[in-house]
Amino acid sequence: MPATDFQGSFGRSLLTLRRDQADSNHHHQPQNTMEAELDSFQRQVAEKFIDLNASAGENNLLSLDWISKLLDSFLCCQEEFRAIIFNHRSQISAPPMDRILSDYFERSIKALDVCNAIRDGIEQIRQWQKLSDIVISALDSHRPVGEGQLRRAKKALIDLAIGMLDEKDHSSSASLAHRNRSFGRAKDNHSHHRSFGHFRSLSWSVSRSWSASKQLQALANNLNTPKPNDVAASNGLAVPVYTMTSVLLFVMWVLVAAIPCQDRGLQVNFSVPRHYQWAVPVMSLHDKIVEESKRRDRKNCCGLLKEIEMIEKSSRVMNELVDSIQFPLSEEKESEVKQRVVELVEVHEGLKKGLDPFERKVREVFHRIVRSRTESLDSLC
Repeated sequence: MPATDFQGSFGRSLLTLRRDQADSNHHHQPQNTMEAELDSFQRQVAEKFIDLNASAGENNLLSLDWISKLLDSFLCCQEEFRAIIFNHRSQISAPPMDRILSDYFERSIKALDVCNAIRDGIEQIRQWQKLSDIVISALDSHRPVGEGQLRRAKKALIDLAIGMLDEKDHSSSASLAHRNRSFGRAKDNHSHHRSFGHFRSLSWSVSRSWSASKQLQALANNLNTPKPNDVAASNGLAVPVYTMTSVLLFVMWVLVAAIPCQDRGLQVNFSVPRHYQWAVPVMSLHDKIVEESKRRDRKNCCGLLKEIEMIEKSSRVMNELVDSIQFPLSEEKESEVKQRVVELVEVHEGLKKGLDPFERKVREVFHRIVRSRTESLDSLC
C-alpha cells in the first residue's frame, strides 16, 4: 500500500474535543501550544509506522534489520512521550491522569518480562549458530569430505532440526530461562540499582511456567480508547498515553511473533480506531504479520524472523543432501556439498552480524522503559 494512503485525517482534533467538553478553568497553558505538542506526537507516530510499512517490502518484513528499525521507532516515540509527561507533570498526579498513567506503567512492567523472554530466545538462536558452525567446519570447502566428517555434520543437522521445533514446553527453553541473567542484572546498570527494587521483572529472567501468549493477553486486556470525558478532563493527555500503550503492545507482539520464546501465541485482540493518524499503518503491519504466520510453511515454526526461516531452509536442504550421499563420493556430489556449505555460511554470517546489535537494541528498550517509569513515579512524589 502506498505511503500516501496512510495520510488520513485525525478526525476530531484534540482541540475540538477540549473545546466541546473541557471547562476553560482547567486550562493552565495556552490551548494552541498544548494542541500543537499533542498533535505533533500523533503525527510522529504515524510517520514512523508509514516508514516501517515502506521498508517492509522486498521480503524485509520481520528481518533483524526491520525489527531493529521498529525498536528504533519505539525508542523515538518513547522519548517524545516522556517529554510530554515531563512537560505536564503538574497534571499527571490529578484524576483522571493518575489512573490512566498508572495503568500504562503497569502494562510496561509486563513488557519487561517480554524483553527478558526475547533475550532467552536470542540465546537459543545462538545455540543454533553453534550447530551450524559444526556443520560448516565438518564440511569445510577447503578439504575433501570424509565419512567421519559427514557423520559429524549429520548429527549437528539433526540436533539443529530438533532445536528449531516449536514445542509448547521445550526443555531447552526452560534451561535457558533458568540459566540466563535478566537485562536488569547487567553489569553496566549500577546507576539504576535503586529503581530495580520496584518490580520482580528486573531481578531474573522469566520463570519456567511463564507464557508469552498469556503475557501479551495481559498487556492487551481492557486496552480501550480514552473516554471523551477523560480526554477533556486531562486536557488531551489521555490520548498520547493510549497511543504509547498501543505502540508498546504492538512492539511486544512483533517480538514474540519473530523470536523463539515460551508458549508463543499471536492471538491478541488488537485493533485501533481509524481516526487515529497512526492506526492505518499500524494495522497494515499487523495484518501483514498475521498473514505471514498463516503461511503453510510458517504455521508451526518457532519464530517468524526471516533469518530463522533462512536457517531452516538451508539446513533442511543440507540435511537432504547429506542423506543422499554414498561413498565413494563423486566429484559432482562433492561439488554440490561445497556449494550448499557456501550458502549456509552466508546465512550464518548474516545472522552473526545482525544478532548482537539486535540484542543491544532490545536491552535499550528494556532500560528506556525502566527509566521512563522511574522518572514519572519520582515526579509524582
